[in-house]
Amino acid sequence: MIDLKKMLWYYVLVFFGALLFDIVPFPFPPAFTVMVFFQILFGLNVWAVIVVGVSGSVLGRYILLLYSPAIAKKYLKTSKNKDIQFLGEKLNENKWKGQLFILAYSLLPLPTTPLFLGAGISKIKPIYIIPAFIVGKFASDTFALHLGKYASENIQMIIDNTFSWQSVSSLVLSLVLLFFLFFIDWRTLIQKKKVMLNFKIWK
Repeated sequence: MIDLKKMLWYYVLVFFGALLFDIVPFPFPPAFTVMVFFQILFGLNVWAVIVVGVSGSVLGRYILLLYSPAIAKKYLKTSKNKDIQFLGEKLNENKWKGQLFILAYSLLPLPTTPLFLGAGISKIKPIYIIPAFIVGKFASDTFALHLGKYASENIQMIIDNTFSWQSVSSLVLSLVLLFFLFFIDWRTLIQKKKVMLNFKIWK
């Protein structure tokens, strides 16, 4: 007989695991990794894990959007804050193109931390980023969870993939994107088509 109370707690773990993975403002493994882990470990329903996990992930990214301006104000110089906000204003000029970009970005196996940090610091309204993110996140995590279920017969494969070249590449790419976000002078790049680096951004 299935212990429903215990099963409910498993899904609570999925929710908060995905939330914690996507609430942090620095590169972290994709939230679907913790979703795959719990699905395999406890033999959970894949579709239920997708719905619960994506919900936690979206809430985590929403909270990141809300508090990232406070982090930027505390640690970044005013000039860098204005520079990133300028970038956000440019992305916000055509909201449909912006949402298509977010959707495409979310569908790819790319870290979304730089995207949400930039959007948060730019003070882009959540309504312009969250819906497209939900669609892309649901689609990409559905693929990842079903792939994880297929691979669950060989748990060693999952363990090995934690330190695979794909995992390492994702971390490196996330760091590169954060480097671009913080150290490129976006106003100069957009207005004068000239790449300039500025490393004096911290208070």
